[in-house]
Amino acid sequence: MAKGAPLLAVVDDDADVRVALTRLVSSAGFAVETFASGAEFLHSVLDHEPDCVVLDLHMPEMSGFDVQSALAGGHAAVPVVVITGHDTPESRARAMRLGAKDYLCKPVNDEALLAAIGTAIGEALP
Repeated sequence: MAKGAPLLAVVDDDADVRVALTRLVSSAGFAVETFASGAEFLHSVLDHEPDCVVLDLHMPEMSGFDVQSALAGGHAAVPVVVITGHDTPESRARAMRLGAKDYLCKPVNDEALLAAIGTAIGEALP
């Protein structure tokens, strides 16, 4: 991405979560694209890659794990911060094994999410 606001992709099937996360990360200076499904997000990555992806694990049709696997296959440089409302030790281990930079539980703490995104893209947030 050209210099400017880092581009963040939010992938979550819950519209309310997408709106809340968009407001949060926009207020922190990120450009944001939202996607209601993993397939929709992966289609967009063919045209351009975001600087970071905030990815829900449990979505219909294509899980966050499926998205992580697809990214690792062709877009390994895109850092992923996983968010989930269904935390289990197995899910955490699998997400991290698939390359997640961080793993946060819903409801997500705003400061923790912004810190995780900042760390994932290697840039300090204001």
